[in-house]
Amino acid sequence: MERRGSFSPWLRLRSSPSVVEDSGMSQTIFVQEKLPNGLRVVIEVMPHVQSAACGFLARTGARDDSRQLAGVSHFLEHMCFKGTRKRTSIQINIEFDQMGAQYNAFTSRDRTFYYGWVRPEDFDRQLELLADMMRSTLPPDEFETEKNVVLEEIAMSRDDLASTAYDILYEHLCADSDLAWPILGYEETIRAMTRDQMHEYFRRRYAPDNLVLIVAGNLDPDQVMDSARRYCGDWEPAGETNGQRVRPQMREGTAARAMDRFHQQAIMLAYPAAAGTDPLDETAEAAAAILGGVNSRFYWNIMQKGLSPRAGAFRDEYADFGALTLFGLCEPENCEKLVEAMRREAAELVEKGVEPKEIARVKNLRRTSLAVESETPFYRLGQIADDIEYFGAPRPAEARMAAVNAVSAESIREYFERFPITGPGYLISVGPRNWPT
Repeated sequence: MERRGSFSPWLRLRSSPSVVEDSGMSQTIFVQEKLPNGLRVVIEVMPHVQSAACGFLARTGARDDSRQLAGVSHFLEHMCFKGTRKRTSIQINIEFDQMGAQYNAFTSRDRTFYYGWVRPEDFDRQLELLADMMRSTLPPDEFETEKNVVLEEIAMSRDDLASTAYDILYEHLCADSDLAWPILGYEETIRAMTRDQMHEYFRRRYAPDNLVLIVAGNLDPDQVMDSARRYCGDWEPAGETNGQRVRPQMREGTAARAMDRFHQQAIMLAYPAAAGTDPLDETAEAAAAILGGVNSRFYWNIMQKGLSPRAGAFRDEYADFGALTLFGLCEPENCEKLVEAMRREAAELVEKGVEPKEIARVKNLRRTSLAVESETPFYRLGQIADDIEYFGAPRPAEARMAAVNAVSAESIREYFERFPITGPGYLISVGPRNWPT
């Protein structure tokens, strides 16, 4: 569902910075501008804080890798820390540390994000450093070394039962789409990957018109824009369009993978769920939390009854796709009992509805989380990145809180009517037992 522009009253272009007021209680200022080369800059001015954060959102992730280059997005994230025309990898790390920055990067299936959080007086220096990294030289002498680091990550992931089961789930659940391969890629694709292949991907996917500079903190937006032009204004567009993502068609079915190196069995049961753009986004989160979050039904009726040492429910959301997955670990001989218990809890939630105390509990947890995040520039970067991906524009913190306040027994009932969790779903079993056969 396309909701671009739904929040346009809250954000206008740079010629007239947007001011958002919520019942006279708060004020949010967003400034947005696009440089001539296509780089989008989104700034949230937070005069009440004593820090500033910024990050480059690369609108590319594992689902933009080709099957032959599975893992290139994540590998590239590593390489952007390995050197530029101005700095070596050692100098990059030293400069972050000299600023006292809290910095890192991550790659997901739909994005890569590089970020740092510093005192306002170090902001310009940090922005210049991050911008320099976005024009990495992908140093050839670092490429093979870092390839071994990524291969070690893949090996570590394969030693983790939950991670292995999750990758196998998507391999089957989204077999017809670009969500089928793991974020880290495969050992064979990483080993075969060349620097030239990565550089071509980098040239296209890190073009300025596919990047967003997100800034939050106690800053003068005019000075931020001056810095953005100075450090990013000469970047050249790639001059070509990027590939289109394929929306997966979720299936029902069963898959088992016997792996003797594990002693427990992992069970995952997946259903279609609301995408990140869906109006019931917060309702979907609340439903998952009631079923399988902290002090949830799974906790009291599955874990506390000895059926599983670890069980829950989580939702994956993208702009075009969502999945709700019920999961649990158990002794191999208890697979049937665990699946039966998971299905029973799901059915009871749908058929009997939620209790008022459950709604109050998860909404209060979410409110606290949002309140803390809304006061912190570092966390606001992630929230704004989500808003840009799902709504086309940043939202004030009050808009997120309003969506949480709107969650009700009726909205949860409506959600399960649209996205039922009482059917077969897609069942994955991974562990020493080859079940079901």
